[in-house]
This record gives sequence, structure tokens and C-alpha cells, in this order.
Amino acid sequence: MKAYQPTDLGRPIVRFFQEYLPTLRGMSRHTIRSYRDGMILFLGFATTDCRRPIESLTIADITADRVGRFLASLESERGNSIATRNTRLAALHTFARFLIAETPEHMATLQQVLGIPFKRGARVAPIEYLETTEVEALLAGIDRKTPAGRRDYAMFSLMFNTGARVQEVIDLRVRDVRLEPPHQVRFTGKGNKIRLCPIWPRTAQLLKELIQKQTNDEDPADQHIFLNGRGAPMTRFGVRYLLQKRVAAGAEVAPTLSDKRIHPHSLRHTTAIHLLKAGVDFVTISQWLGHASLNTTMRYARADIDLKRQALAQVFPEILAPPKGGAFVFRGEDITGWLRRL
Repeated sequence: MKAYQPTDLGRPIVRFFQEYLPTLRGMSRHTIRSYRDGMILFLGFATTDCRRPIESLTIADITADRVGRFLASLESERGNSIATRNTRLAALHTFARFLIAETPEHMATLQQVLGIPFKRGARVAPIEYLETTEVEALLAGIDRKTPAGRRDYAMFSLMFNTGARVQEVIDLRVRDVRLEPPHQVRFTGKGNKIRLCPIWPRTAQLLKELIQKQTNDEDPADQHIFLNGRGAPMTRFGVRYLLQKRVAAGAEVAPTLSDKRIHPHSLRHTTAIHLLKAGVDFVTISQWLGHASLNTTMRYARADIDLKRQALAQVFPEILAPPKGGAFVFRGEDITGWLRRL
């Protein structure tokens, strides 16, 4: 098989994904994969639009008109939402800025690409989270007599406890957990940022029991904590499947679960909302969850109906405040082939 030889466009693409995004920008693997997918789609479109094979594409082919037609095709032909269209444009904007620094002779054309605006009107999906009774129903429905049940109970308890991203949880190794007081875990978040998060003694005990029952050829401190049935590290898709399974079982006790679209990030939302309800300040929540900006944390203040009711009660406290004693209880390889292997 003939190996792919980088071209005028291929060489900067390789540097963009191998060096610029992970090292200089410190982007997460998921963001890089999203950018990769957008690049593959654009290259495929450009090949057809230019009527030339992909190995003949050059930086000069990245024009504002072509990018505009590509974005229009995402909506009209692929049925993508405005949010997805904007995500693809964000990837191309980042690549265009990178190319300007690498090849300033193309600056004029690439600046026109940067001038393409994001489309307004993207619908913001409501934040789905679990109420206390729903959390209890989900956990109570897990059979902890089985190895898989003990793993799932420990994993979902940790996610509720910390509000960690699913990738942060499945990346955890034994060395990242302090099982003696003060109990805590060390997460590696977006941009390889490290943060420490406290855990309840009960969560630490669940993790300790899980770790003690695992056998692995790796260095004990280096082994992953959450493994699938084959002894390999869990995947995001595996966690999503298990969560849907547990939610379906919990819906028999808490029927409201069946009305919600729960995914692993919903557990993160749940932690954030309940921290907010408990009176924890935004800065602490932001650091707890590893948010890059307070703006991300602030959206939780707009998500919870109880908080809205409390805010309303502040307007006419004499009339609207809850009665005394009634306080709330919160419970053939080419560049696309190379990209696909990233």
C-alpha cells in the first residue's frame, strides 16, 4: 500500500492535530476528535466541490465561499442542527488561525474564513438532572451482590459525589485515589488540568472494596479502577449503556426517570444543581467541577425551578415566602485515513 505523502495542505493538518491542538492549546481528546470529524467532512466536501482528488487540495482551496457552501450543506443535506454547524465552523476557524501563523502568505484569504459568523438561533437543550428520590432509586436498583453491580454502584456513586466528567472517571487509576482520611480523588480534566475533589468516606470504602477484588498484571498503582467484563478499562459508551440500563430499572420505583433523557453528563449536572441548592458559591462549584469559566457554572442557576421559586420569594417575601417551618428539603490511505486513526 502506498503511504500517504503530506502535501501543501497535509503537512499543516498533521502539525495542527499532532502538535498545536494537544500541546500548544491543551485541548481535550474529545475536542480534538470533534475537530478531526469536522476536518474530515470539510475535506470530503472540498474534494467534490473542487472536482479534484484529496491529495491535490491546497491551502488556497480553503476559501470563505467554499466554507460557506460546506456549512450550508451540513444543514440541508446532512440535516445537522445549528449547534453542530457552529461546532464545525469553530474547528475551521481554529484551523484558519493556525494556518495564518504557519503560512502568512494566505492571510487575506483565511481572514475571510474567520469572518464567517456563527449562526444564531441554536436551541439550548434544557439541563437534565436527577432529584434526590431519583438518585436513590437509581442506586437502590443496582444488585451489589454481583461484581458488575458492585462496580456500577461504586462508579455512579463516585460520579454523583464528585460531578466528574465520565472520561475523568474511567481514566482514574489506583494512584489517583486517597482511600485514607482526608478522602479524595485526583482528576485530570480538560487541557490536562489536575484538580483534587473530596469524596465521602462511604465512597472511599466502595472504591477500596472494588480495588481489592481486582486482579491485574499491571503495577497495582497504575491499574484502572473501573474495568469491563474483559478486564479492560471502561469506555464512555459502556458507561452510557450501563446508565441507561440502571435508569430503566430505577424508573420502576421513580416513574419520573422515564420522562427524562439521562446520560452520563446528567450526573454531573445533578451534582452541580445540588451543590447550588446547598448554598455552595459559584466559584467553589466551578473549581469543584473543573469549569474553565464561571459562565459555564452560572447556567445552573437558570436551570433549577426550586432556585427560581426562592428568587421569586425574595421579591415579595411577605406574600410569597414559604410558611415558617416549611423550609425546602434538598435531597488506501490519504489524509482522511490518517485523521480517522487519531
